[in-house]
Amino acid sequence: MYRPSEPFVIPMFLFIPETKVVKGTVKKVYPEKGELFYCSFRTFGGTEKTSNDVLTVEDTAIVETWYRPDIKSDCIVKNADGKAYEILGTPENISMRNQTLKFKVRAVSGGV
Repeated sequence: MYRPSEPFVIPMFLFIPETKVVKGTVKKVYPEKGELFYCSFRTFGGTEKTSNDVLTVEDTAIVETWYRPDIKSDCIVKNADGKAYEILGTPENISMRNQTLKFKVRAVSGGV
């Protein structure tokens, strides 16, 4: 049986996209207020990349939380400071038991 290595004490907000048709095209729109959930959050530091003479920093992290079927790859999560992370890939339902969920997130920030 899988047991999380860290307690779920970090508050995060889940933003589930809604689709709207604007001028004939489908657009994803995120709500202003997200749903609170608690998780463990482990970062791996940032990766610096230079593209077209612009330096960008890509922060990646692993998030583990209680199972929620509404957390999908098109959602975004934000921490208490308001930093937004996109979910990479499909969240993993650990051992297919509908108890814990694990997924990787990425935040991209850049400068001049």
